[in-house]
Amino acid sequence: MAKAADYMDNVKQYDSGADEAVVQKICNYLGIALTNRDSSLVSCSDQSELDRVINGYCAKKLGQDAGTAASACADVCATMKQDRMKSRVTFYYLLAKNAGKLGQFGG
Repeated sequence: MAKAADYMDNVKQYDSGADEAVVQKICNYLGIALTNRDSSLVSCSDQSELDRVINGYCAKKLGQDAGTAASACADVCATMKQDRMKSRVTFYYLLAKNAGKLGQFGG
């Protein structure tokens, strides 16, 4: 199982006050996706990848409609633009934070 400590430095680049317990719950949610290097990253240039995030995490976990979710993903892609390899944990954390849904993860 992935440990939040492995991702905290990256998350804190975008939210210095990030709660490790929240990051751990996101790691738990992602589960097996974090065991593979490719699936542990989000590619903003791959629309099918973004569609999976929109239709999976954003719709099911955050309760967003497709339009809101697509806009949220575009915002996080812009925020993380400097990172060539975008951590899925950080990406999902920022989506939840921007949607005001960190509380679902204990934050």
